[in-house]
Amino acid sequence: MKIRLLAVAILCIFGYLKTFGQEVNNAIGKAQPFPYASVVLKPSWIKQREDLNTRYVKSLDPDRLLHNFRVNAKLPSNAKPLEGWEAPDVGLRGHFTGHYLSAASLLVEKYHDTLLSKRLNYMIDELYKCQQALGNGYLSAFPESEFDILERNYGGVWAPYYTYHKIMQGLLDVFVRTKNKKAYVMVVEMAAYVNNRMSRLDKETIEKVLYTPEANPANESGAMNDVLYKLYKISKDPKHLALAKIFDRDWFAVPLSKNEDILNGLHSNTHLVLVNGFAQRYSITQENLYHDAVVNFWDMLIKHHAYANGSSSGPRPNVVTPTSLAAEHWGVPDHLSNTMTNEIAESCVTHNTQKLTSTLFSWTANPIYANEYMNAFYNAVLPTQNSLTGNNVYHLPLGSPRVKAFLKENDFRCCNGTSIEAFALLNSGIYFHGHSDLWVNLYIPSKVAWTEKGIVLEQQGNFPTDSTVEFTVSAKKKVVFNLNFLIPAWAGKVDIYVNDQRQNANVSPSSYYSINRKWKNNEKIKLVFHYNFYIKAMPDDPRVVAIFYGPNLLAFETASEVILKGTKEEILKNLSVSDNNLFHLADEGRIYSLRPLYDIGDQSYGVYGTIRGY
Repeated sequence: MKIRLLAVAILCIFGYLKTFGQEVNNAIGKAQPFPYASVVLKPSWIKQREDLNTRYVKSLDPDRLLHNFRVNAKLPSNAKPLEGWEAPDVGLRGHFTGHYLSAASLLVEKYHDTLLSKRLNYMIDELYKCQQALGNGYLSAFPESEFDILERNYGGVWAPYYTYHKIMQGLLDVFVRTKNKKAYVMVVEMAAYVNNRMSRLDKETIEKVLYTPEANPANESGAMNDVLYKLYKISKDPKHLALAKIFDRDWFAVPLSKNEDILNGLHSNTHLVLVNGFAQRYSITQENLYHDAVVNFWDMLIKHHAYANGSSSGPRPNVVTPTSLAAEHWGVPDHLSNTMTNEIAESCVTHNTQKLTSTLFSWTANPIYANEYMNAFYNAVLPTQNSLTGNNVYHLPLGSPRVKAFLKENDFRCCNGTSIEAFALLNSGIYFHGHSDLWVNLYIPSKVAWTEKGIVLEQQGNFPTDSTVEFTVSAKKKVVFNLNFLIPAWAGKVDIYVNDQRQNANVSPSSYYSINRKWKNNEKIKLVFHYNFYIKAMPDDPRVVAIFYGPNLLAFETASEVILKGTKEEILKNLSVSDNNLFHLADEGRIYSLRPLYDIGDQSYGVYGTIRGY
């Protein structure tokens, strides 16, 4: 085994040296994200959210994260087992370790964190020992027999491919972001193990293994297609491409490509991550079927299955499991007003939707995607984290009255894992670039280095509490490019200044204001957004409404159901805002207090209210 792994290592590293850096060449479209390390968050309330997450990541004991892997490989471990979904008797054990590898590698890439760098190297070495002890490329915290059961019964176990993917993705991220070559060797071996299993199965068996229309499918495959396509972009090994394609199922992809909304009843996160894999496939093969499936899926999700903040998932129309009674599924298109359970808007679904939205923006540079990304960033992603403790929620309820059920630090559910990645990625989605364009999609204190152009763009402000955002261009020499600022859907008026000179800015919502010039060092731009109150109603009940102020989705601070009187126009007229970002609504003699949903902590609240009577 050691000799074979050494040979694989030599081939992998040789292939890496030839192909690393070519991943960008596989990208398609108009706008590319900057490398994570090129975008630095400056001190702000957003940076504080990242810091809370980083503190939690650093608090975790690597030996406890490794415990189940060592036990499965029959290696000694004196660590205390983890709890929750990482407990030794839980089918998903090992999934959080994969998330941890991804999140920690992000922080190492951005900040060169010494503690996390040493920890990652240690964990990779120890996981390598586990893989060697198992002897056939397999690496997991649960035994191979889980896959045997899946192939025999098409269920009866808890999503072994889902967990296996998390480990593969974590290893691949460690390799790409920290250049740990051993991690690459390991993920290639893991892929070879899957290929060997699949090669023994006929097409009918594979279809049954990967067919997932049921409620809470036990055979959820995770993003196996996604990680294998990403691996192929580096390895250029046709086996990886062929293996990835196996996890793309026609029963799901083909109807989407024909713009058939088949989401009703499907488990949300099982299928959303498959679409992210479809996007990876299209970036490699240029197959129109997968392009159309991705674009159509996003349209039907956001326009017909999402709440006002861009989140989705909730009760299943045909309830056959306890979870499907309240959570984790999509329902009938445009029927959302009767889905306001305590367990809607799963965090994993929101975070994976953001990945898809970002991909579609990179393909098109269309402001509709940037607008939706911003909406979800402030109103669906940030509200999942407690701003005082850093704990996150599994679901983000939007009815009234509701309370955020923050998970304990030792729960280790899927949304704990996804959240530590999401809050390590708060510097992504801000800037994109093309050959001669730089797009600004989020207004967050930060700076980006555009190395090819020799410029640094820096922004400051306290958006969205303060609607003024300022930018400085630092340039080694004069350089021509387009600087494109997102004008979000809620922005009816924006004042724009260049070097203190007010521009005759003709802006429209959901567009870009573009400045094309030869930029020189220390040039200044200032944007002043004008906020207004507005209402978004449920598609199936115009009386069920959510209230926004500029980019902010507002939440009522209340322990009672929100029942409002008056017309929508009267409600908007009776809203006011104070200097400390607190809001009030005078409604039939009652004064409601409201605040942005991302500012809600442990208190009772409500988002959607119902208008009853005039």
